[in-house]
Amino acid sequence: MRLDKFLKVSRLIKRRTVAKDVSDQGRVLLNGKEAKPSTVVKIGDVLDIQFGQRTLTVQVERLTESNRKEDIAGLYTVLKEEARKREEDPNGL
Repeated sequence: MRLDKFLKVSRLIKRRTVAKDVSDQGRVLLNGKEAKPSTVVKIGDVLDIQFGQRTLTVQVERLTESNRKEDIAGLYTVLKEEARKREEDPNGL
C-alpha cells in the first residue's frame, strides 16, 4: 500500500493530500529513511511522523483498503510519542 494512502486509511492524517504534502516535505521516515508518498508500506515497517513540535513513531501491524472507523483498529501500534524541544534563543528572547 502507498504511504500516503496508509496514513489516510489509518487516520494518522485526515486527508490523503495532506499526507502527500507531509511526505513531500520530508517529515515522514520509513524505517529510518525519508519516504516519498508513493513508497510502499509493508507490515512490520516503522514510521516516524513529525507533527509540528511532536514526533510519533508507529509500527505497521495490518494493511486494509477499507476506510470505516471500526476497521482501522489494530492497523498500527504506537511505539513512541515525544515532544520536540523548542530551540532556545541565545539572546534569551
